[in-house]
Amino acid sequence: MLNVLQPHVQAAALALPSSRAFPYLTALILVPAAAAIAVLLLPKTATWAIRALGLGAAVGVLGIAAAVLDQFQAGSSGYQMTSHHEFVPSLGISWDLGVDGISLFLVLMAALLFPLALAGAKEQANPKAFTVWVLLTEVGCLGSFLSLDVLMFFLFFELTLVPIYFLIVGWGHERRGPAATKFFLYTFLASAVMLVGILALVFIHQGQTGVTTFDVSRLAHTHLSGTAEIILFLAFTAAFVVKAPVFPFHTWSPDAYAESPAGGSVVLAGVMAKLGTYGIVRFDLGLFPHAVVVLAPVLLSLGVAGIIYGGIVAAVQRDLKRLVAYSSLAHMGFIVVGAFALTGEALSGAVLQMVNHGLYTAALFLLVAMIARRSGTFEIRRLGGLQRQAPVMAAVFTLVMLASIGVPGLNGFVGEFLILSGTFLTHRWWAVVAVFGVILAAVYFLWGYQQAFHGRPAADAGVAGVGAAPVRPFRELTWSEGLVLAPLVVLIVFLGVYPKPVLSRITPTVNRVLANVEVSGHARVPVLGQPTAAVLRVNATTGKVTGGGQ
Repeated sequence: MLNVLQPHVQAAALALPSSRAFPYLTALILVPAAAAIAVLLLPKTATWAIRALGLGAAVGVLGIAAAVLDQFQAGSSGYQMTSHHEFVPSLGISWDLGVDGISLFLVLMAALLFPLALAGAKEQANPKAFTVWVLLTEVGCLGSFLSLDVLMFFLFFELTLVPIYFLIVGWGHERRGPAATKFFLYTFLASAVMLVGILALVFIHQGQTGVTTFDVSRLAHTHLSGTAEIILFLAFTAAFVVKAPVFPFHTWSPDAYAESPAGGSVVLAGVMAKLGTYGIVRFDLGLFPHAVVVLAPVLLSLGVAGIIYGGIVAAVQRDLKRLVAYSSLAHMGFIVVGAFALTGEALSGAVLQMVNHGLYTAALFLLVAMIARRSGTFEIRRLGGLQRQAPVMAAVFTLVMLASIGVPGLNGFVGEFLILSGTFLTHRWWAVVAVFGVILAAVYFLWGYQQAFHGRPAADAGVAGVGAAPVRPFRELTWSEGLVLAPLVVLIVFLGVYPKPVLSRITPTVNRVLANVEVSGHARVPVLGQPTAAVLRVNATTGKVTGGGQ
């Protein structure tokens, strides 16, 4: 009986008392869901009301997420504002939500990017369906970041597939059909493998304790043999590496990113890709610490390969949107490296970089869409001289591009620096090779920027003959477009100059996760660069991490 109750006590120790004043986390999920239903009830002709309701609901979610940040207690490593409601007690299925330092800023990032995706979208065909699919995607993403029940996580994780598929098919570019089908099949099949892993883990836990549960904190105390843990790790990771995506499971992503509408690209690369890397940190490191230590070199190698491959392929792209798509693949490689370096510095950098990548990649896709709407093309060779006609847009593009490259003073530098320096402590040669990815980023982004903004456009085939094409009028950034980009630009600069408020909330939870890996998986995993076996402790009352140089 004591063995059955022990996981319940340990799980409770990791969660602070839930807020009884207002169900913040439940509201984050239900508000966009209710708004999607309300939009469905509106007639198609009520275009203004549809857009206003969708955008208003997304802004409302952002307001609730800001309240969650305000209520969040910095310095705590446990789950906060938890919400628990049992659906089917006999099967252990429950509505179980919570937020900690790892999920907090991913929720905030998602809550910011969805209203920007709606505000920046210029899709005129069927705005009712477009708004509904975007809101449903928000439900799936936020539910995934907040779920502490692994079955609920899976359902929200899968929910994102359907609306993204229809966003690509309904409002994408010329090759949207094949791109959407490839995206759906890859991610659906990989998720099916994870479902098998989830059920196997639950059945093993039930056989050991007599309790059927999908609670991730309780499942973390399931006793697994080394072989079983590695197999289950691979089953879960199959879904995560495809969703992220991680090389070589990325082949759906360049097509899906490039063929999506502007709002779809923002959601896909900025938010949904983080479901994969978040799953790695939350579930792989939490449930399978021994397998993580054993297979870390393999995942580090895949991460580094993605950095180099993505950089090289981006450098030869002649399509500006595909260049950004392959750059996103390279940056996801940095996050994977940070997650499997197994140091506090690198893992904190990986979580921070998930947020940073979402911000500057969303800004890049929005800017590329604005350029294409004015010029009618994504081809770099047909652009040129844009800086003379739109200096403000060129300045904004330059700042966002430099953040993506990782220039000091902007947010991309902080995450990459923490990842590389933390990885160097335990996996030196992987860190050394990954540095070349930073150099490649400078090469392909500066080349693309030079051609598009300072070069001379090539002639339109069959129109202007040989030589330079006539200068096409190109509008400057409008006030409405500037308002969409402004929050991203402000955060890119703010997080580059002063990341402490974010890191101070991420680090305690990261230390708790790594302490679990250290105790369960390996005796010499360093937290914040220092060996801390039997030093880091989780206070059973507050959930705060003490020791280990804290």
